[in-house]
Amino acid sequence: MSIAETAIWSAMFGGLLTLAALALGDVLGNRSPDAARNLVFVLIPGAACLVITGLPEQLFPALPERALMVLKAGLGPVAGGVALHFLGRWLGGAHGDALAHRITTWGGAVVIPAAVVLALLASQVSRENFRPLLLAAAVLNMLPVLLGMVAALRAAKLGDPLARWMLLALVCLALAVGGLYANALGQPGMGPLAQLLTAVLVVTYFLMASVLGLLRNRHNRQLARLSRLQVGADPVTGLLTGSGLLAEMEHVFWRTGRQHGECTVVCLYVGNLYELAESAGRGVEQQIQLTLAARIRRAAGFRCVVGLSQPRCFVVLLSTDKYAAPVNETVAYLQAMATEPLSVLDERQVRQVFKPRVGVGVIWHAPAHAKPMDVLHQAERLAMERMPPHERNTASGCGSEHPLVTVTVPQPLA
Repeated sequence: MSIAETAIWSAMFGGLLTLAALALGDVLGNRSPDAARNLVFVLIPGAACLVITGLPEQLFPALPERALMVLKAGLGPVAGGVALHFLGRWLGGAHGDALAHRITTWGGAVVIPAAVVLALLASQVSRENFRPLLLAAAVLNMLPVLLGMVAALRAAKLGDPLARWMLLALVCLALAVGGLYANALGQPGMGPLAQLLTAVLVVTYFLMASVLGLLRNRHNRQLARLSRLQVGADPVTGLLTGSGLLAEMEHVFWRTGRQHGECTVVCLYVGNLYELAESAGRGVEQQIQLTLAARIRRAAGFRCVVGLSQPRCFVVLLSTDKYAAPVNETVAYLQAMATEPLSVLDERQVRQVFKPRVGVGVIWHAPAHAKPMDVLHQAERLAMERMPPHERNTASGCGSEHPLVTVTVPQPLA
């Protein structure tokens, strides 16, 4: 092996090692089965590519020749079967597309046993008779690549947005596999330029496949998080709503009553939430809700309960004792943060400025025995009263800001 060839395959090995390190970092960071599969995907097919180049025996001449022959004959097809199986899972498995699942499952089930047979034969044949086995391994290794291309093409036609990029990655893999085995078989024309192109194709395939795997895993984690969203939480903002909000309010009332503290229920009613629906398009209110939810959470602090009684009405439950800061300051800060202008993207991806018009209703000193639903309705009604009449029950309107409405509920005697 020449110096140039050693440098090319060493550079390829360095690229694969870097991708393996990134996959290991993903495993340590997420600790999920999908991340572990990505690591296995980089390690096994990457090792197969490295073995077939002949670099290990070049760097370590003392390696046993028979073991290297077995690996060259069997590891490549085994890696192809493993990659095909992972591709089937990446495409969604049996739930995604039954035909693609059968292609990847049965393809792997055929390739891996055949690879084991080739490895057993390689452990018995002489070095002079090894070339036909290596040629058979090359043909067998192309089978999972072609099956993977068929499955990815079908997924792309069915609307998978990432499948077309996976198909491009598999095209790179097909060219890379051809180049690797042509170099191992000593085919004419495999000079430094062809070897460099092969190494680039190998790294390109692994890089594209790893990135696509990370993107699909992140999407799956988001879906899993949404599927585990607690009952009583808003799917857009993640804030407590409905029975979840009422249960948390009841718990805070009870806890604060035992500690002889005070409760304050604040409702912030965004009267013009749907004002941009006609000009910016449907769905822009979700951007507004997300921004306002983040602002209100930040202003209220992480110890306060923040919820959503309806899409326009944010609820903040403050629990204080004699050592806490004055509630008036927190309520004023909440109102200031909620009424600051914000920018949203419309359907044409053009930014528009939205200025919330917020009515604020406050109920002070909610008693420990009070019913959360009654207190919540009263605070919400007070907040709506601070909006102009045409903004209380309609999607848009104009109005001016009003001072806080405050109701004090006396604390019962112990």
